[in-house]
Amino acid sequence: MIGTLIQKEDVNKFKFIPADLDNSDRFMAKLQNALRLGNEFKSKTDIVFNTEDGPKRIETTVWSLTDKYIQIKHGILIPLKSLIEIEY
Repeated sequence: MIGTLIQKEDVNKFKFIPADLDNSDRFMAKLQNALRLGNEFKSKTDIVFNTEDGPKRIETTVWSLTDKYIQIKHGILIPLKSLIEIEY
């Protein structure tokens, strides 16, 4: 999996930029499953997103999902347009 692994608490230290390809629609079903896995089974998801400092990766629980963002712990929002890869 690509991206430098960082702590989820450090996500806000980076500036998000759009991924080379907007995968928002393609990832929606996968994100809904990640949300369910997190809420019902406390299962973590690997999320790779694009920043000005290059791709970053976190292992976290998805707390909520909108049409533009995913929310993780501490109310941190990650724009869907920045997502590169989702694995669980």
